Amino acid sequence: MSETDDAPAGPEQPRGIRQTGAHHARRLLGAYSGEHGVYGIVLVTALIAGEIDADTDDDVIVFVLGTVAVFWLAHIYAAVVASRATQPAPPLRRAIRDGVRHSSGMALAMLIPVVLLMTAGLGVDEWIAYFAALFSGILILGAIGYLNARRNGSRWPWRIAGVLTTMLLGIVIILLSIAAH
Repeated sequence: MSETDDAPAGPEQPRGIRQTGAHHARRLLGAYSGEHGVYGIVLVTALIAGEIDADTDDDVIVFVLGTVAVFWLAHIYAAVVASRATQPAPPLRRAIRDGVRHSSGMALAMLIPVVLLMTAGLGVDEWIAYFAALFSGILILGAIGYLNARRNGSRWPWRIAGVLTTMLLGIVIILLSIAAH
């Protein structure tokens, strides 16, 4: 009998449901900290930074949503095409599903910055919303650096080093991306 089966029944949530919630949180964190999530964070932050001259935050939102959608579809397409090279090739439906799942972090990466940009429509000053969205990407990268260091059993000085390194390298890559475009 598993540990969740031993949980007492009662008005509180059964343990299995909490673990399911924790499971979803781990999957979400995994999507953000996976290669496609990190790539998406860098991409979205560079897109937002590059749109500083946009007329409104709505223009930035449309640009970010459209660009990320195209890049996400390109990654799914690449995954499906690459899957055809394996022997035996998986069924097409499974290849698409796996491509969507594997690259989901890229689509998720835009959620927090886009929500922050949307706050301008709720009365938040557009510049505050813009810079909050811009810096959210850097903060998310720092959180990923911390959590990865913690997962690896690092002590607190190395966790802080993980935060700073992940943030600084992210900033460098974001600036290079802006310069390249």
